[in-house]
Amino acid sequence: MGILSKEKVLALIVAGFLAGLAGCQGRDIQADGVCPVYTVYGNMPGVMQDEIHAAGILKRSSNPVIYGTNLTAEAFRGDLLLKKGAVDTFPEVWPEGTVFYLYGDMTAEESFRSVEAVFHIPEDEIRDYRAYSIRSYIPWLIGVVVLLFCVIILLFVLFQRNRQAGISLEQVVHNRTIELVRQDRLLHVVNDLATILLSSDEDDLKNALDRGVEMIARCVNVDRVYVWKNILKEDGQLYYARFYEWLKVIRPHHDPLVEYTYQESFPDWEARLSRGEFINGPVQRLSGRERSQLEPLEVKSILVVPLFLKDVFWGFASFDDCRQERNFLEEEVTILRSGSVMIINAIQRNEMARHLKSAFETANEANRAKSDFLANMSHEIRTPMNAIIGMTSIAKSSAEIERKDYCLSKIEDASNHLLGIINDILDMSKIEANKFELAPTEFIFEKMLQRVVNVINFKIDQKRQKFSIYIDKRIPRTLIGDDQRLAQVITNLLSNAVKFTPEYGSIKLNAGFIKEENNICTIQIEVVDTGIGISREQQGRLFKSFQQAESSTSRKFGGTGLGLAISKRIVEMMDGRIWIESELDIGSTFVFTIQAARGTETKHGMLGPGINWSNVRVLMADDDPAVREYFLEIVHGLGVFCDIAVDGEEAINFIEKNGPYNIYFVDWKMPGMNGIELTRKIKEKEAGNSIVIMISAAEWSAIEDDAKNAGVNKFLPKPLFPSTVADIINSCLGAENLTDVEKKQDGEPDNFENYRIILAEDVEINREIVLTVLESTKLVIDCAENGAVALRIFREAPEKYSMIFMDVQMPEMDGYEATRQIRKFEREIYSGQSSEPSKRIPIIAMTANVFREDIEKCLDAGMDDHLGKPLDFGEVLVKLRKYLLNNNEQFFVKE
Repeated sequence: MGILSKEKVLALIVAGFLAGLAGCQGRDIQADGVCPVYTVYGNMPGVMQDEIHAAGILKRSSNPVIYGTNLTAEAFRGDLLLKKGAVDTFPEVWPEGTVFYLYGDMTAEESFRSVEAVFHIPEDEIRDYRAYSIRSYIPWLIGVVVLLFCVIILLFVLFQRNRQAGISLEQVVHNRTIELVRQDRLLHVVNDLATILLSSDEDDLKNALDRGVEMIARCVNVDRVYVWKNILKEDGQLYYARFYEWLKVIRPHHDPLVEYTYQESFPDWEARLSRGEFINGPVQRLSGRERSQLEPLEVKSILVVPLFLKDVFWGFASFDDCRQERNFLEEEVTILRSGSVMIINAIQRNEMARHLKSAFETANEANRAKSDFLANMSHEIRTPMNAIIGMTSIAKSSAEIERKDYCLSKIEDASNHLLGIINDILDMSKIEANKFELAPTEFIFEKMLQRVVNVINFKIDQKRQKFSIYIDKRIPRTLIGDDQRLAQVITNLLSNAVKFTPEYGSIKLNAGFIKEENNICTIQIEVVDTGIGISREQQGRLFKSFQQAESSTSRKFGGTGLGLAISKRIVEMMDGRIWIESELDIGSTFVFTIQAARGTETKHGMLGPGINWSNVRVLMADDDPAVREYFLEIVHGLGVFCDIAVDGEEAINFIEKNGPYNIYFVDWKMPGMNGIELTRKIKEKEAGNSIVIMISAAEWSAIEDDAKNAGVNKFLPKPLFPSTVADIINSCLGAENLTDVEKKQDGEPDNFENYRIILAEDVEINREIVLTVLESTKLVIDCAENGAVALRIFREAPEKYSMIFMDVQMPEMDGYEATRQIRKFEREIYSGQSSEPSKRIPIIAMTANVFREDIEKCLDAGMDDHLGKPLDFGEVLVKLRKYLLNNNEQFFVKE
């Protein structure tokens, strides 16, 4: 039997009650102590009927009724009946059918007897009345039975409801017990996950995560678990990428390298998740955009939990149910969120541990590298020092001039090598202190390469290696950048190539033009060799500080190991990059790019005016195809006709076929007929009227006699440069097109006669070296042992001196204070005021402190320029020319 509702039970009770009332029709409701009602049929006036009904005792009836209140049997008889009646008037004769209500302690028998006595009702009528009275109880009894039945039904209904309520309560308790057990199980699983993650090491973290997440996934009955990490991009949009995944249902998973945008995938999720809201429920209840993203992944239900780290929206975790539609319980959501945070904390903790371990290993590796570096530097420094000391002893003990000269040449080589080591260490120190800076100037790119080649050519010639160069004609003639540092990088790469390339190997230097944007040119330079090559493992260490491909002090090739690290820093400061392509036993290619502004120098023709160059015919003979191709590109760029021969025999064939040429470029060393023999044949055929230019990587002095005897007119060293080819053609045909800067040759002596300078230097041998080296310039030099002496000498005759070389660190008075005192003296004698004087003597600092702040400190003290120690006497001459020959009015002029 089902449980009746409250409305049904109430309706049933009301119906039963009304049925009971219907059964009691014609009966009075018992008042306090009243006896049953007895009815005698008769007639009575309507007035009395209305009054009785107005009293509310009986429902309206056609039977007349009178009643009394608390009447005893005696009181019923006599006048008391009339006095106690409900009406004031009664008829003298009571009609038949009159109804009396008798109250009080009168029994039924007494009542009837009283009625009989008063009204003289016959006995048989009274008996009929009794039978009628008995029948009148039947409706009342039915009503009572109906009411009792209603009560029974009510009790039954209440019983059933209590029973059903008991069953529901039992079910609630059972369900709640299941939820608590599940919640307890989830808590145990999360605790187990925490234990697994904390006990796992960094190498086993992935397996530990998979085990722990699988336990959680099976506990909540999900098929996939993802952790997504937020990424804020430069475009202002928030992306998310897969951070971790666990899959029970295998399908093509998300690529961890792919980043998705909230706006394109789930537009509402970013705002909702950042507010801490959850996405929970069947996929069918989600929006159309969300369903289109999730249904292809076969997801039935999903729970998305936002993750926050330090109150920042870090990302979210998603749990996919691919089998049923459901809502995840609140307890499940809370515990899954805690588990997700544990996962990302474990992963990040593992990454931090890995980074710390890596940093620790890097620090240890750096310490080991620096220890190895110090050991290597000890070896590298002691080697040239031993040579210097040993050759000095040999020279002192030798009486032969030739042997002394030999010792001096070896001392010079060892000194230059030692200086290179010291310069590398100083440069690396600048880089480590973040004080390495560039000094951009406008320079001629080709001239810079020529200087590099001049330095490296001697080493190449010693190992009899083949060296070629290629310069892209699109590269501007002049660029703005630090040409000294750029030359340093190229020199370092070429030196390594020469060092690691065996004898008779080949080396190439290629300079290419990549692009130009906003007057900024991108230049790519390659150094290609056929040397021993470098393994991939060694390549990873090449550009690191204090590291070498081979770090033992007994290594075969030597070197500081700093050159590539310094080169990398220089290239990066020039907005470029450097890399290597190499294979063992095949060779290496070092490539780097730089960015430099186009120079302001106006482009001009390389060949001189006044000659019809289209009529000039050139023949070039060389067995190297790369040299032939590059030479042909150069002369065609100059607008000169040229034929190319692969050897001497083909060159003779060209002459016999085409007649004589104006200029011949002949390689010295060719198979079969070499350049000397070819020159003799050319001269024999043309009676010496043609010009033969011999080209070779060999030293000119080694072949000069044979070449001149054969009829060679000029010599052009390899590798070839466009400007040198143009210059030698111009000189052969009597045309000059050199700029004023290029007209002066490096070998031309400087003449500073009648100029007098002060050299402030406290070390006697340094003063002696400067005096000796500058002796050929006829410069007059007065020496000062410290700053105080230099200040005194200048004060005694300020007009006498044109320049001061000022050492910085000196006893009694250093160079800074001496300079400040000199500037103060100048203001006193030339202006009389604190303003700048009308004349100012140039003061050049000489110091081993070459950091940027050291130079700035010299300038702040009042000095005009800086020279680093040990002195480069080429730079000394440059400073002398700049400050003595420019005749700048702010400086003192010669006497």
